[in-house]
Amino acid sequence: MRYQNINNNLFIENRKKFIESIKDKSAVVFVSNDLMPTNADEEMLFIQNTNLFYLTGIDQEDTFLILAPDFPDKNLREILFIKETSEKISIWEGNKLTKNEAIKISGIKTVLWNDEFYKILSLIIAESNNLYIEKNEHIRSITEVETAQDRFYSFAKEKFPLQNFERSYPLLSKLRMVKNNIEIKLIQKACDITEKGFRRILNYTKPGVWEYELEAEFIHEFINNKSKGFAYQPIIASGINACTLHYNENDCECKPGSLILMDVAAEYANYKSDMTRTIPVDGKFTKRQLDVYNAVLNVKNEATNILRPGITVNDYHKEVGKIMENELLKINLLDKTDVKKQDSKNPLFKQYFMHGTSHHLGLDVHDVGNFYVDLKPGNVFTIEPGIYIRKENLGIRLEDNIVIGEKENINLMKNIPILPEEIEDLMNQ
Repeated sequence: MRYQNINNNLFIENRKKFIESIKDKSAVVFVSNDLMPTNADEEMLFIQNTNLFYLTGIDQEDTFLILAPDFPDKNLREILFIKETSEKISIWEGNKLTKNEAIKISGIKTVLWNDEFYKILSLIIAESNNLYIEKNEHIRSITEVETAQDRFYSFAKEKFPLQNFERSYPLLSKLRMVKNNIEIKLIQKACDITEKGFRRILNYTKPGVWEYELEAEFIHEFINNKSKGFAYQPIIASGINACTLHYNENDCECKPGSLILMDVAAEYANYKSDMTRTIPVDGKFTKRQLDVYNAVLNVKNEATNILRPGITVNDYHKEVGKIMENELLKINLLDKTDVKKQDSKNPLFKQYFMHGTSHHLGLDVHDVGNFYVDLKPGNVFTIEPGIYIRKENLGIRLEDNIVIGEKENINLMKNIPILPEEIEDLMNQ
């Protein structure tokens, strides 16, 4: 691991809270993500099932977790199953976790090799009335690939047809929405690494630089600071490219007089950050660019003030729409008469700001969470308004990561330059 061991109190407490939310005489099973193939004999970089990581801290494939808090044998109430290493595996793949290492990371006292998983599972199911199954139920999930979780669900239905099946995902989503201090520090670390990458490119950017060269500067700084790399596929979008929300080809030359929208951030210990900044290629905003930039910045600042405990995300988005509408009127992108006649179900501001302002952030970039419940202290959100004017080849988005606090919000990206004058000064040093 590149990152330092996480205090296992995090995982011990996460399991405790989760167990408190399930029914009596239940068993719960979690399985690690698959190693995903590419072509021939190659595989993608392994990415752990975030729910399994949340409960164990184990960042290794072929891992299983069984929780059975009411099982008669106390030694089998929490069982972690990991891949048994061998000399051959050590030579070809490197060292895998030992049982003692897995105990230290997870805080789980019973660790077995994973070839014992199905035998132990049958033993525990015989004493359980309910079997909780995990499946990706994220509202934005569109994957058509059969996952390890899908395969286990199919196996369990056939093997234990008389069991009462329950869902783990809603329970974990509710718990993961509220981050504790350890998690917030890990997200802060990811934000701090992102800051280093951004400051690096401010000194590097000039007319004629290519988008992919800026991407390379970011990844250099991220990996150099113990990150595995990008928290998500980076967007380095200059000129008209900034008006394509999910542009990620990053293969164009940055022209004088244009802006570069950079939606790029680092992960740390599987926790994600999510930053967007927009800078002038030649180190100086034009008046028009500055007017639009300040409009976006004003929306971001106002949105931060209303993203507070007691409001739902859906209601918050409606309020942000009103703020954006007002800013678009100021910079003459909307007309007051047209606004009065607009369809309330399809407001005119969406011509220039067509995406949501905020989403949950944590182990996933678009982290699990419910948009219909009131916000609570400990929620971590992005705030990312933008204005996109295709006819002007102009797109500006600004994004920070915010912890909802009891008295006031905490901006985890407060040290990342965002004021236009600060950006200009740094680019022209």
